[in-house]
Amino acid sequence: MLSKWRQTHLSNVRLNVLAGITTVLALIPDSLAFAFIAGVNPMVSLYSTICILILISFFGGRPGMVSSTAGSMAVLMTALVADHGLEYLFAATVLTGIIQFLMGVFRMGKLMRFVPQSVVTGFVNSLAILIFLSQLRYFDGQAWPMYAMVAGTLVIIYLLPRWFKAIPSPLVAIVAMTILYALLPGGHFQSVGDLADIKASIPLPHFPDLPMTWETLWTILPISLSLAIVGYSETLLTQTMIDKETGERTSKDRELRGQGIANTVTGFIGGMAGCALVAESVINVKNGGRTRLSTIVAGVVLFVLIFALADVVAAIPIAGLVGVMMYVCVEIFDWKSVANLRRVPLIDAIIMVLTVVIVVWTDNLALGVIVGVALHLLTKLAQPMRRTEELEG
Repeated sequence: MLSKWRQTHLSNVRLNVLAGITTVLALIPDSLAFAFIAGVNPMVSLYSTICILILISFFGGRPGMVSSTAGSMAVLMTALVADHGLEYLFAATVLTGIIQFLMGVFRMGKLMRFVPQSVVTGFVNSLAILIFLSQLRYFDGQAWPMYAMVAGTLVIIYLLPRWFKAIPSPLVAIVAMTILYALLPGGHFQSVGDLADIKASIPLPHFPDLPMTWETLWTILPISLSLAIVGYSETLLTQTMIDKETGERTSKDRELRGQGIANTVTGFIGGMAGCALVAESVINVKNGGRTRLSTIVAGVVLFVLIFALADVVAAIPIAGLVGVMMYVCVEIFDWKSVANLRRVPLIDAIIMVLTVVIVVWTDNLALGVIVGVALHLLTKLAQPMRRTEELEG
């Protein structure tokens, strides 16, 4: 047991620590963006990210996979926050966690076996496209220095590993761009501090302050069910992708239980529900973050950055972070799936393309996956009927 603990927590310490630090830098702007989507104070999202990251590191089933607040879930919270306020969001987060924990207890992770590879590929490709599109808003009203810094970030990320691999190139790129931002006159670049005023204060655990009535339950239950289903889909599809990337097979039921624990506790400290993130998970794994240490480091470093180095975080240029996310888009997208479209069965190609189109068009990951799986099952059911008709004919 001690040997297994060392393997999942302490193997290759240097790479996992550096990967965790790199991952945090990508998490910060995303966490802020998700807060704006949900209509909550940015600190709510940042605290939630810290809580989920650290708890999932201990209770989750997939070492190295990064969980945090998520855009796909934040969208579902907007109306609840606007109509009923933050306390209802905290209660919905607690209930979401309970539902996810029960999903793991009743072994609902095995349902992922019904998701075909064409849907998984479509899910991954659509996420790459969505992440790319989400970065374009940062170019609005920006002059050429913004484009130059994004390009400079990408040059460092792709060229540095040819000569130097001791530190992940995305981390080097962010540090270099932050130094450049500090040296240049103000006004050229937008920074993290321009997006949100980062003021740290310890969130106190509390039971959501709202009436304990059936009416309250019926108000939050539909939201919590939706959050649990979206979290289930995005988390387990991300887990499937990371398992394939690392050549490991990890427990989806344990991951569901871990997500449930993380979200339940997050709700009690005044946070919003989250799930696994593809982009940050890819950054972590590709930079050597294969153990639980990497995500523990990410959570601890984010905590330290917010409380001790808030000014440093505020000075990180958005252009550098956009460059990192552009790199992630290229790494996530399955380019071979496009080249192989003519070689795979026609129905698999249609399902993959349809999944991408629906997700990108609706900005709804769960809907794209559900439609893709439904179409796959319909084609499987139609095959025996077609054979029967051929035999009868």
